[in-house]
Amino acid sequence: MTQTKPKLLLCDCEASVDTDKEAICRACSSMDSPSFHTSLCNSEMGIVAEALARGDVMVACAQETARFEEIAEEIDGAGTLSTLDIRDRALWSEEGGSAGPKVAALLAEHSWTGQATGSIDLESEGVCLVYGAGEVAMAAADALAENLTVTVMLSEEGDALPRWDNPFPIVTGKIRQVSGHLGAFEIVADGVAEAISGGRGGLSFDTPRDGGRSRCDIIVDLSGNPPLVPAHGKRDGYFRADPSDPAAIEKVLRLASGMIGVYEKPLYIDFHAELCAHSRSGQAGCTRCLDVCPTGAISPDGETVKIDPMVCAGCGGCSAVCPSGAAEYALPRPSDSRMRLGAMLDAFAEAGGENPEVLIHDERDGRALIAMAARFGRGLPASVIPLAVNEVTQVGHDLLLGALAMGAQRVFIHLPERVRREGEAEPLDFQATLVGAMLEGMGREANRVQLIETDDPDQLCEALYMPSQEALSIEPVSPVGDKRAATRLSVSALTSNAEPFDLPAGAPYGQVVLNTESCTLCLACISQCPVGALQDNPNKPQVGFREDACLQCGICVNTCPENALKLEPRYNPDEAARRVTVLHEEEPFPCVECGRPFGSGSTVKRILEKLGGKHWMFDNPDRARLIQMCDDCRVGAAFKISDNPFQGGEKPRVRTTDDYLAERGNGFTGKPS
Repeated sequence: MTQTKPKLLLCDCEASVDTDKEAICRACSSMDSPSFHTSLCNSEMGIVAEALARGDVMVACAQETARFEEIAEEIDGAGTLSTLDIRDRALWSEEGGSAGPKVAALLAEHSWTGQATGSIDLESEGVCLVYGAGEVAMAAADALAENLTVTVMLSEEGDALPRWDNPFPIVTGKIRQVSGHLGAFEIVADGVAEAISGGRGGLSFDTPRDGGRSRCDIIVDLSGNPPLVPAHGKRDGYFRADPSDPAAIEKVLRLASGMIGVYEKPLYIDFHAELCAHSRSGQAGCTRCLDVCPTGAISPDGETVKIDPMVCAGCGGCSAVCPSGAAEYALPRPSDSRMRLGAMLDAFAEAGGENPEVLIHDERDGRALIAMAARFGRGLPASVIPLAVNEVTQVGHDLLLGALAMGAQRVFIHLPERVRREGEAEPLDFQATLVGAMLEGMGREANRVQLIETDDPDQLCEALYMPSQEALSIEPVSPVGDKRAATRLSVSALTSNAEPFDLPAGAPYGQVVLNTESCTLCLACISQCPVGALQDNPNKPQVGFREDACLQCGICVNTCPENALKLEPRYNPDEAARRVTVLHEEEPFPCVECGRPFGSGSTVKRILEKLGGKHWMFDNPDRARLIQMCDDCRVGAAFKISDNPFQGGEKPRVRTTDDYLAERGNGFTGKPS
């Protein structure tokens, strides 16, 4: 095989696509000369086979990927097969005839490879607890017992009847708490009583007891009560259905019955504990990730937090709101998303495209909605470049601002209605609000970033086809680095104004305001700042501040014993924000004994006010003077005080041999006569 570039096979899908072949060819310059076809998945499948026999092939149709893969498997020595959807995302559109630059962008995205993510295994041996009332729970257990090891816990006995062959254990009880995940659920229940196997008639139970504990791999909850775990639809191994809905029960039983074996789960979050600003020395700080996690996968862990990867469902809200980058989404990473989008925008411009816009959507709901809009509606505008992410709730302000800084005119985020319904929209709402405030602060229109919250393809198209604002006249940049560095680069590209502007409460940028009249320069705030935004000066009592580093975590405010600090959310685009400025300073206080400078005058003054003449150790002027001495002089002066706490009794005389002999009573003193 001598082919070096993949052969691109394009299909007009039974003549349903009106393409500008010349524009497509220009857009596909990275490929071997594209060929155009009409029915590659049906009558022209032989063309795919012939191309694969000669080398690598890309088929511009993702809908029939499985069929093309079957062809590739049947050919010995076949080239590598890849597929790409340009039909739904570009060509099935009112503006499909001018979608050449967008096709170039989609090809550029296809060739982009980011960092791989890790995974973790969940193992289930099929031990299942069915929890519910009466015969509904018993019938479900009957169905599951064919494949799983089942125990039934009856929340209410109701109309439950014993089985003649006793196929599974039966208990009664009320579940108080559930923790864990597929393969490792832990259950705590009250009123637990085992069924008594003997006797005639209905079920009878032993004496109930509270605090019963058990473990299982799978839970089928048919109780009709509130869910036993938060974000129950995202907890692997937990299945819940309305006991009055036979169709829902049947679906749950079908899913649960197959949950045996080892399942690979992505590691959605890379957590860097050294960057976490949750707390220091018992003083509370940032709780943003704890506040937004819907599954309860995040919990405090000393000065940081810990994320349970078995429980994490990958919504990415923690990554979006984390001010330091300690919680970093890994599927894909924020930096990968920015670079991937940058490659698409560059390719769009190189192919002659102008004023691009970006539609961020998820791989499930958003992808399906785009396909429906393409098949039955107007399709995406030629200027709108779709960017797929795992979950839109992972999107942070760094990506939204970065898209604009890289040349996009507007950024749309499709928000599926289920996200709001499941209570997971808060992180994305705040990121959009934050970006809107930053754009207004930079003198730009806030609506350059818009949420489109709909499951209707026509409403999606209506929002996308709305006329844009005046074009952004900026020099595009590539916002590289971590999220804070990328944000600063984006802001620099989007504004020439160096004046600070206000941000909403909770923003991860801002300054610390210090009340110099209250501050004693004790420097407790500096010792606790997790990122070094507050700094000291080894040569004099001083509090310095570097605004660019401040996370607005609040640890310094909670640490300050004088309540001299407060946070002020804002963004300062000036380069001065990256330099240390002095918030408060004093000349060192000279020791009253030796003159050596130590401490600060306000600190010594405050200690004198609180202790001088009030504490027994400093109840007179001589003792109070110790407060105004350096460490060395203070120790020496304390020893000279007659009743100092270090003073002992009179030192005893050294005993000699004569003393011991004299005590024997023989009068011998050891001296010559």
